[in-house]
Amino acid sequence: MDIQQFAHAFFFPFHMIFCILKATFGLLLPTRRKDLQGEVVLITGGGRGIGRHLAKEFAGQGCKKVILWGRTEKCLKDTCQEITLTGTECHYFLCDVANREEVYKQAKVVREKVGDVTILVNNAAVVHGKSLMDSDDNALMKSQHINTLGQFWTTKAFLPRMLELCHGHVVCINSILSLASIPGAIDYCTSKASSLAYMESLTLGLLDCPGVASTTILPFHTNTDMFQGMKVRFPHLFPPLNPELVAQRTVEAVRTNTAFVYLPWTMRALVILKSFLPEVALEEIQRFSGCYTCMDTFKGRT
Repeated sequence: MDIQQFAHAFFFPFHMIFCILKATFGLLLPTRRKDLQGEVVLITGGGRGIGRHLAKEFAGQGCKKVILWGRTEKCLKDTCQEITLTGTECHYFLCDVANREEVYKQAKVVREKVGDVTILVNNAAVVHGKSLMDSDDNALMKSQHINTLGQFWTTKAFLPRMLELCHGHVVCINSILSLASIPGAIDYCTSKASSLAYMESLTLGLLDCPGVASTTILPFHTNTDMFQGMKVRFPHLFPPLNPELVAQRTVEAVRTNTAFVYLPWTMRALVILKSFLPEVALEEIQRFSGCYTCMDTFKGRT
């Protein structure tokens, strides 16, 4: 080991302590919030659930234009009309993010008809809620294509222009299940874990790109149609999140350039527990803190 390597190894623990202290003090200080006036936001899966509330929240924060992508025209149309009534310009386009060519085609249409997208929100997702052996192969592939690969295509479609403008934000609505998997939803947990790895890599890659940032939201069980029928072991201790709250915290994270948001904040404990506790102990803690106990009707999409 040469002198330089020795120096890095020696100072590494001190550097880690400094980073922890810096982050701790950062939580105590007020954060500057950026103005969303003039922003053009595109939300995948924007017709219902969290996507619908995101559209309303971004519009309420002054975004110039809101664009909705999804696969169900009625939901998109209803949400678009609701946003338009608030005075914000809103457009919707039918687009299946699992279809790469369709994403690129519709992205071109958006640029021509609406303009440059400055905030991309990857919210579209599906879940089938079955074990591996009970899952249809096509359903398993569908989850991976929509929940993970769809983000590849949308980001490739809109990020280059953001980098040219030195202005933009990429958002991912992920799930705490990307960090703490559960039985009976193997397709969803796997796709969300892949999505988290994707966003972590993207976030690091954007550190050297001035004006362009990213945000990953990791919510607990959210009370939407997508998870209708889910039961939590201790509903009074760990009630499902309200989709309005998830939308509000997402927009707040964009305004403060927060990279990762855990909802509720107590879910941060999972990261620590997975680092220090063995498999069996973590399983018991998950059962206590909110393991899902009913999977039979756990299926949906956004």
